Amino acid sequence: MRLKLLIILIFILFFLGPHAGATRAEESPPKPRPLGSDLPAFLARAPRQETPDSLGDAAATRESTGTVTLRQALALALMQNPELRAFSWEVRAREAATLQAGLLHNPTIGADLQDLGVSASPDSVPQPQGTLQLSQIIELGGKRTKRREAVALSRDLAWWDYETKRIELFTQVTQAFVDLLRGQQQQELTEETVRLAEETARVVSERVRAGEVSPIEEIRANVALASAGIERDRAGKELEAARKQLAATWGSAIPQFEKAEGILDAISPIPSLTQLAERLSQNSDLARWATEIAQRRAAVDLEQSRAVPDLTLMGGVRRYESTGDNVFIIGLSLPLPLFNRNQGGIQEARDRLEKGEEERRAAEMRVATALSEAYRALSTAHIEATSLKEKVLPGAAQAFEAVNEGYRLGKFGLLDVLDAQRTLFGSRAQHLRALADYHQAVAEVERLIGEPLDVTGGRP
Repeated sequence: MRLKLLIILIFILFFLGPHAGATRAEESPPKPRPLGSDLPAFLARAPRQETPDSLGDAAATRESTGTVTLRQALALALMQNPELRAFSWEVRAREAATLQAGLLHNPTIGADLQDLGVSASPDSVPQPQGTLQLSQIIELGGKRTKRREAVALSRDLAWWDYETKRIELFTQVTQAFVDLLRGQQQQELTEETVRLAEETARVVSERVRAGEVSPIEEIRANVALASAGIERDRAGKELEAARKQLAATWGSAIPQFEKAEGILDAISPIPSLTQLAERLSQNSDLARWATEIAQRRAAVDLEQSRAVPDLTLMGGVRRYESTGDNVFIIGLSLPLPLFNRNQGGIQEARDRLEKGEEERRAAEMRVATALSEAYRALSTAHIEATSLKEKVLPGAAQAFEAVNEGYRLGKFGLLDVLDAQRTLFGSRAQHLRALADYHQAVAEVERLIGEPLDVTGGRP
C-alpha cells in the first residue's frame, strides 16, 4: 500500500513539474566576429570532455626560439593569454549555472511518531500512531522556465564578454607586434647613424691632422658621435621593452624568440569613414546589447513570475498501531500574497531594463566617436607616411649624399654635413613613426568594426 502511495505521489509531482525550458543551454554560442576567427583560440574544457573544446590544440602552439611572425604571435596569445582563458572559464561556470537553474526542487520526506508514553489514568491509554509524509514544492507562474531563460542569456553575455576580450587581445598583440617591428628598425637606424658618425669623425680627424680644418670641428664630430651612441643605447632598451611587451600577451615573462619578422612599409588605400561606419554591426560591444536587453527583459519576466506563490503538495500514510489501520494523508499549502507580491523586485528589473536601453544608446555613441577618432589617426598617418616616402626621403637622401661628398672635396663645412645627416635620419625616423602609427590605427579600426580593414594587404 505504501508503495502504491509513493508511486501516485511521484506521478503527481512529475505532472505538475514538467521539464520546461530545456533547450537554451544546448544552443550554440554567439558567432565569433570575422576578425581573427580563422586563428585558434582557447576555450575551457567542458565537463567529461577529454580534449579542450577549442578551435585548435594548445599543445601544438609553442613559442618560437627564432623569428616570430604576426600570425604566430596572435595564435600564441589567443591560446595562452591568462585573461582570455579566465573569460572562457566564466562561460563554463555560467553554463553550469544554467543547468542548476533548470533543476526541480528536491522532495522532502518526513516521519513522526505520536502519542507515545504512559498514561496516568487506566481509562486513558495512549494510541501510538506513525506518519510517513512526502512533500514537494511546485513552482507556479513558470518560474523554472523563466529562471533558466534568464540564466541562459547571462551565459550568452559571458560568451560576448569572451568574444570582446578576444578581439581586444587580437588588437593588443597586433599593436605590440608593430611596436616591436618599429623598435627593430629604429635600432638598425640608430646603428647606421653611429656608423656614419664614426665615418664623419674619422674624416674630420684626418683633415684636422692635415691642417685643412680647425680642431673645433673634430670636437663637434665627436659630440655628434657621442649623441648618436646615446640614441642607439636608448633604442636598444626600447627594443627590449617591446620584446617583453609582446611576449607578455601570451603569458611569457622572458621572450624566447629572437626577433619579429614583418614589413612595416606595407600600406593599403583606406576606405571612407562612411563605409567604415556601415560595418559597425560586427562590433562586439554593440552586438552584445541585443542579448543584454533580452536578458533584462527575461529578468522582468522572472520577477513577475515570483509574484505568484508556490504550491507545496504533501502526501503520506499514517498507521495506527493499536488497530493496525493505515490511512492516507493528502494536503497542500499556498502562501497568501497579501503583503509581498514582489513589487520591489519587479520595479527594480524594469528600471534596469530602462537603464539598459540608455546604456545601449550610450555605447552606440561611444563606438561611433571612437571610430571617428581612430579614422582621423589612420588617415593622418596614411597621408604622412605616403608623403614622407614619396617627397621627403628621396630629397633628404640626395642632399646628404651631395653634402657628404662636397665636404670631402672641401666645398662644405662640417655643420652642413651634420645638418644634412640630422635631416636624413630625422626624416627616416619620422617615416618609421608614421608607418607604426598607420598600423596601430589600422588595428584600432579593425577592433571597432570587428573584421579586417583590407583582406588584400596592409598587414605588417
